[in-house]
Amino acid sequence: MRILITGAKGFIGKNLTTELRNQKYTEIFEYDKDTDPELLDSYTKECEFVFHLAGVNRPIDEDEFVSGNVSFIFTLLQLLKKHNNKAPVLMTSSVQAAADNPYGKSKKSAEDLLFDYAEDTCVQVLVYRLPNVFGKWARPNYNSAVATFCASIAANLPIQISDPNRVMNLVYIDDVVREFICALKGNEYKYGRYCMVTPMHTITLGEIADLIKSFKNSREELSIPDMSDAITKKLYSTYLSYLPADKLNYFLKMNSDNRGSFTEFIRTPDRGQISVNISKKGMIKGNHWHHTKNEKFLVVAGQGAIYLRKIDSDEIISYHVSGDKLEVIDIPVGYTHNIINEGDTDMVTIMWVNSPFDIENPDTYFLEV
Repeated sequence: MRILITGAKGFIGKNLTTELRNQKYTEIFEYDKDTDPELLDSYTKECEFVFHLAGVNRPIDEDEFVSGNVSFIFTLLQLLKKHNNKAPVLMTSSVQAAADNPYGKSKKSAEDLLFDYAEDTCVQVLVYRLPNVFGKWARPNYNSAVATFCASIAANLPIQISDPNRVMNLVYIDDVVREFICALKGNEYKYGRYCMVTPMHTITLGEIADLIKSFKNSREELSIPDMSDAITKKLYSTYLSYLPADKLNYFLKMNSDNRGSFTEFIRTPDRGQISVNISKKGMIKGNHWHHTKNEKFLVVAGQGAIYLRKIDSDEIISYHVSGDKLEVIDIPVGYTHNIINEGDTDMVTIMWVNSPFDIENPDTYFLEV
């Protein structure tokens, strides 16, 4: 299918074009403000579907609302008529089209032109009145408050919040792209005259700012945001995309001694803690047990043995483990246990425990296996 995308280099256009190519759509006519205008004539002749995403929302001069949002779609539709091209046209409008402001009026005028075109030509048109769209590649201080907050907080710059209680309705860029590709295949989500992107997330401006700040702090706290919450998961992915190129890394505290090292990697209140344990040749670690804390050991490099014994038994259970054959060993409560490096190189073990270490309640009792 030959697809025309106007505004192809914009926030939504770039994400859509990228995913269409991922899905093996190869004949994509990308039209943007720096494209040779004469190409629009040939594109409108050959295309079989139109994504009209081009538009102006923050001009220097308000007259640009008319030229960018009204005049351009008029030209686009006239060219389609000229070539008698019956390709469906999908247009991104805005919830602002229902508002009495210059931007909203221009988007409403563009909608009216498209609906009139549909009546004149019997061509299918799909109008999406989008709320705030957020996600990777949105331009800070232009596309959305989310992009501005993410870029500023990631760069240790202050943010300004005009009204923290202002309610925001948001849709995520991946959900927008998914819906648009469904529409391309004839499976759009239509609600009355307009089409919709789901799910829509409702959250206050202050809550957005607090969440993004917590993402920044999570590196120091070794925490992971609540990925079961959809808006948190999407905001976190968005935030990471705004990290400066030289700030993608952060260091962990290695607790080292003659036996090796122990380093906490991730701490969560509900899914436990993950750590990296390095044991030197011949060294034994552990020899303790827990009432409630339980663990999983996974040796990923080197070789050794894990020994366990019920605290009220003389029977010793042993597992010989190696990074050459990944094997998870569960450490139940009430079992004293240790791990020994029996190889010639450092042994590396990934350790999970069901609750982060609490110095006030360590639940750890020394007892040799």
